[in-house]
Amino acid sequence: MSRYDVVEQGPPIEVFQMNNLFLNDSHQNKVNLTIGAYRDENAKPWVLPIVRKVEKQMAEDSTLLHEYLPVLGLEAFTNASVAMLLGQDNPAIAEGRAFGVQTLSGTGGLRIGAEFLNKQLHYTTFYYSNPTWENHHLIFMNSGFTTPRQYRYWDAKSRSLDIEGFLEDLRNAPENAVIILHACAHNPTGIDPTREQWERIADVVQERKLFPFFDSAYQGFASGDLDRDAWAVRRFVERGIELVCAQSYAKNFGLYNERVGNLTFVLASSKQVAPVKSQLTWIVRGMYSNPPAHGARVVATVLNNPALFDEWRSNIQMMSTRVIQMREALRAELIKLGTPGSWDHIVAQIGLFSYTGLTPAQAERLVQHYHVYLLRSGRINICGLNPGNIQYVAAAIHDAVTTLPAECSCFEDTS
Repeated sequence: MSRYDVVEQGPPIEVFQMNNLFLNDSHQNKVNLTIGAYRDENAKPWVLPIVRKVEKQMAEDSTLLHEYLPVLGLEAFTNASVAMLLGQDNPAIAEGRAFGVQTLSGTGGLRIGAEFLNKQLHYTTFYYSNPTWENHHLIFMNSGFTTPRQYRYWDAKSRSLDIEGFLEDLRNAPENAVIILHACAHNPTGIDPTREQWERIADVVQERKLFPFFDSAYQGFASGDLDRDAWAVRRFVERGIELVCAQSYAKNFGLYNERVGNLTFVLASSKQVAPVKSQLTWIVRGMYSNPPAHGARVVATVLNNPALFDEWRSNIQMMSTRVIQMREALRAELIKLGTPGSWDHIVAQIGLFSYTGLTPAQAERLVQHYHVYLLRSGRINICGLNPGNIQYVAAAIHDAVTTLPAECSCFEDTS
């Protein structure tokens, strides 16, 4: 008899489970559309050239040591991250009421921010989109929030944003509810609000005194334009809305395993910065004490050097362009095959993922019959597509949709 006999088997994390199934599959035509990481045109992981360049420079720099960073992180990194998100000339920066905290990627930023909001502001209700990145719910519940709620987002029939449902749910939210918003490249749908729709969202946030918590996992990676991808956050700040934003450098720098992130706070006054920072210091101290240095140094070096910064922008523009090309190629192949329904939503979406509209049964057919691995929700990683497998994947989708047509009415052509 062991004291651990009381521990029950936890459910698997679907995205990692499907990735493992792919890795263990020996089929020659297998395709991995699961885990959210960039792949090149040969389906291989890609280290950004700018990252290789900076790491080589760092390896030869004898002044770099392995001493502890400050609890709230490397200032050269956090300051550059805030400037990248808000824009160098943002008044919130000039007025000293915006600052950053280095975190363990975007996930760590969400956790630190949620814990602060719960412990210091005593917020207990949070809203997340339906659907959303599945970790949002877990992070906020583990941070002390007790009331999870969803707001409508994906309209399955039109394969677009349900903006009226979204706004109605926000209007019914209680004061001080925390609203998790995807800054760009919504995960998993790839559908973002238009600028006009963002204005309407901000209207309700202000009217109902809600608290926006942005999750920015794809700045620059989504469209190739850093300013465009940060527009929503900047507009909220311009409207005088206090907020926090978790930033990740996993995708746009390819630093997945370095866990490089920043949590940006925008406050109403610089007078609040010192006490807020002091409480964040104790949250970090009790969680992981201080952050890792290597990835933050890579990012700080690039963001603070104009020449390196330009090289990095060319890297992310190349990645975003390849993703856009694969979206267009997949739609073109499905149209050529005469696959039932309209597939325009694939190119209307942006970023790493596409919410295809495939049902769980259709997704299962792709896995079992074609060894094309994707999530049951129908979410695919567009980066898993390349010129060598695009026709194979399109044919597999065509077969699934035509073989199991009764499973989903969302493929009716509403155009």
